[in-house]
Amino acid sequence: MSNPQPSPTPSSAPTRGLAGQIARLRGVYEEYPRQFWVLVFGSFIDRLGGALLFPFFSLYITQKFDVGMTQVGVIFLVFSITGLFSSLLGGALTDRIGRKGIIIFALVMSALSALGMGLVNDFTTFLVVAGVVGLLSDVGGPAHSAMVADLLPEHKRAQGFGILRVVFNLAVVIGPLLGGILASRSYLLLFIIDTITSLLTAGFVWVAIRETRVAPAPGEPQESLGQTFKGYFTVLRDSAFTWFMLASMLSVLMYMQMNTSLAVFLRDVHGTNEQMFGYILALNAAMVVLFQFPITRRITPFRPLMVMVAGTLLYAVGFSLYGFVASFPLFLAAMVVITIGEMLVSPVSQAIVTNLAPEDMRGRYMATYGFSWVLPSAVGPLLAGLILDNLDPHLLWFAAGFLGLASAAMYYALQQKVGGSRWALVDMRLQVFQQLEEGRLTVEEAAARLAEVQEAKYARMREQETPPAPEQLRVRVSSTDSGHTHTELLLPLGLVNIFLNTDCRLSLDVEQHVDAQRLRHLIAEGLSNGGSASLETEAKARVEIFRESVSGEDETA
Repeated sequence: MSNPQPSPTPSSAPTRGLAGQIARLRGVYEEYPRQFWVLVFGSFIDRLGGALLFPFFSLYITQKFDVGMTQVGVIFLVFSITGLFSSLLGGALTDRIGRKGIIIFALVMSALSALGMGLVNDFTTFLVVAGVVGLLSDVGGPAHSAMVADLLPEHKRAQGFGILRVVFNLAVVIGPLLGGILASRSYLLLFIIDTITSLLTAGFVWVAIRETRVAPAPGEPQESLGQTFKGYFTVLRDSAFTWFMLASMLSVLMYMQMNTSLAVFLRDVHGTNEQMFGYILALNAAMVVLFQFPITRRITPFRPLMVMVAGTLLYAVGFSLYGFVASFPLFLAAMVVITIGEMLVSPVSQAIVTNLAPEDMRGRYMATYGFSWVLPSAVGPLLAGLILDNLDPHLLWFAAGFLGLASAAMYYALQQKVGGSRWALVDMRLQVFQQLEEGRLTVEEAAARLAEVQEAKYARMREQETPPAPEQLRVRVSSTDSGHTHTELLLPLGLVNIFLNTDCRLSLDVEQHVDAQRLRHLIAEGLSNGGSASLETEAKARVEIFRESVSGEDETA
């Protein structure tokens, strides 16, 4: 008869559970480069200050200056028009001079602008300050998104943007609750705290974050400033991207009502005070914090555009509910539906844009995609204000639901017809990266498949008379004794992040093997220097890595 096994002590199961949670968190942390987590932390600090202020911005304007929602719409119109020029400038400078400096400049300008708005005492001056805010503070948006794309491989970008949304909304969980308390005492405190957090973040970025833009190789021709801005015409000729942006405009026009008109509607129609509205926004943020990352992981196998369709339909249902319901629990229920849609749409949309954009044009693609927010921001609050001030306020939410249905239909049509083969190429690249990470492909097999996908992409670009500028990473291994080249491998730059972020081994030939950690260090050194780098391996071989653009002859061969 066997001896009975001792039962676990009451504390052992929780201990193992805690250890398992810590191990899972450590595993998630190790999936992404350290620089990405540094960027995430800095973004959290800045977001915390903005989360105190922005949800109560419309309430502040209507209360302090004794104006209606139409005047609030004018303020957002000024923000949007000036922000349009700011974003275009930021996108071009991001591609030309880099990401880090643009982010710091935008944070400092945002800090000064927030303080200025808090000290203004008349509406006309506030309108002028709003123009300055939009002109200067939005310049960093394209740089921030481009830096995330620089740091993460294609198949990790949706998850990376999802992580950013988690920390953003963690700030939003804290922000509205604390902001509601502070706003009941003094709105000026909100502006002061927003200023402080922006300055702290600027200092943190200066000290802790390195530049991620790949410097041009020595002797490589650089664009003039005029050519950089002309690159926007290349972006607009990308039909798949343009249609995606138009569909996004309708979705954003609906979504932004949550942060501009919903608070005033609930206050004026249903008597909901600032603190109760803070609870509604806190529910939204708490759901994102708890469920965004697991949801983003689970939707990875699905086609990105179909995820956009599902999320936008949930938007339509959730916003329409506000036109029907009249109790606080149902207000919360409507926000639950909206938040589920948000957790599908937001990270996937950003990943789609960065995956469509060539590496050297990421800033300009992200800036152009900003039109999908800028234009709705210009007209959305104004149109909503006209409805709230002059018509039945419930009509606003029925109109929002219609916009959601129209946006979902456009995403579906885009998947089925417009640029369908373009989306197929993106899906193929994502599948290659996923299979490589899971060990189902060797590095050489992945490189070969990516080369096929890239060639198909360049063929499409040639058909559209868009000159491709494919860049690759050349890995050359030669004997240290004779200098004879044993093998040479060309890798698309998109594959580089696999080496930087995974533990795969690169087998260069039957005799020479390079340790993954040393290879990642070498690649990082070569890219950051904008030139070549080399190391001596234990197998008496020299590995040289350098970046190069494929010549025009190679492209057309």
